[in-house]
Amino acid sequence: MKRESFKSRLGFILVSAGCAIGIGNVWRFPYVAGQNGGGIFVLFYLIFLVAMGLPVLTMELAVGRASRKSAVLGYKALEKPKSRWHIHGWVAMFGCYMLMMYYTTVSGWMVAYFFKFLKGDFRSGITADDTAAAFSGLLADPGQMAFWMVVTVVLGFLVCSRGLQNGLEKISKFMMSALLILIVVLAVHSFTLSGAGKGIEFYLIPNLDTVSDVGIKNVITAAMNQAFFTLSLGVAAMEIFGSYMGKEHTLAGEGAKICALDTFVAIMSGLIIFPACFSYGVEVGAGPSLIFITLPNVFVNMTGGRVWGCLFFMFMTFASFSTVIAVFENIMSFAIDMFGWSRNRAALVNGVIILIASLPCVFGYNIWSDLNLIGGRDVLDSEDFIVSNLLLPIGSLVYLLFCVTKWGWGFEKYLDEANTGKGLNISKKLKPYFQFILPLLILFILIQGLV
Repeated sequence: MKRESFKSRLGFILVSAGCAIGIGNVWRFPYVAGQNGGGIFVLFYLIFLVAMGLPVLTMELAVGRASRKSAVLGYKALEKPKSRWHIHGWVAMFGCYMLMMYYTTVSGWMVAYFFKFLKGDFRSGITADDTAAAFSGLLADPGQMAFWMVVTVVLGFLVCSRGLQNGLEKISKFMMSALLILIVVLAVHSFTLSGAGKGIEFYLIPNLDTVSDVGIKNVITAAMNQAFFTLSLGVAAMEIFGSYMGKEHTLAGEGAKICALDTFVAIMSGLIIFPACFSYGVEVGAGPSLIFITLPNVFVNMTGGRVWGCLFFMFMTFASFSTVIAVFENIMSFAIDMFGWSRNRAALVNGVIILIASLPCVFGYNIWSDLNLIGGRDVLDSEDFIVSNLLLPIGSLVYLLFCVTKWGWGFEKYLDEANTGKGLNISKKLKPYFQFILPLLILFILIQGLV
């Protein structure tokens, strides 16, 4: 069967960026930046994004483009005889399934809140206690939680069942274009609010006093973590898009565009959130409380808040759903390659698997709310711990070692693939850095996450 390919270069970049851009860009990056010295944190983040994220991204893409196959068969096509690198392909796919076991639920929350604002459930004058009660009510209702999760899963697999070009690429182009327009509109509106300047100052102006209080080591560590995790590397989520790429452009050049879009969304998210929160004297936190409690309370108390709330949660829906369908495509492509299934069968079987596997996360907030797993974490946080603290850094390290050591594919073959086409090249002089320093940086992130 002929390998599918993207219809356009723009399609590849937007789909890949859509996979990288997710809820972490919005509910984590701005908060961490503000708490770690603003512009100083952003500077370190950009340095580590180029020094760590971009190289590993090119390696995942290189394995995909050179092999023209999904995770397991991609390794098998490139590894030396009798080696076992392809075992990681199975682990990577497990990571994709586990990521979707909780990400579909969180994506469902975004859709639910979009409709809540659309229907006018949040009205002017409600308090932070009211918005907190609304979110608690959603979590406590397994029927409502399951409904929005099912909507997300069914729509996601319907999109992917239509094929790479007619499904994933077409929908991602629309969603990512709309997302970029929405984020600019929302940011411009935040700039017009009284007190917006204080929010922007807290967020982006370098603050040496904050760095001194937090400690430069902690600022650098936070920036390293954010730069590494923002691209969701290590579970073959990007490798699959490499397998659909053409050879016209170098991987570093294409990877740099993906990183730029991801960073643009992360930085612009803060320019939406901080001016709004500072204008209304609301304490800025991180995580779900920021998105589902703090911001709804801000929106309902501003002029046209219902409209701005709708637009914000439409933006959040597109950000999360673009990741969902990108990972679904990886899961489906794996089933098609490994078992010779049709797209429709791969969508149906995997849709059922994901629906069932997502239920523990749904029930973890209500029926199984007393269930504590890894380190006392609830179901969602336990699943996220396995993916973020184990599978992503370990997987990235495996891809790195596969591409730069003589026991794997080898640095020369990786470099030849990465530099094929027009655009930014990777220098041979970086080989010692890739072989000795970059693995240590990733090990540091892995150990820190476990400790």
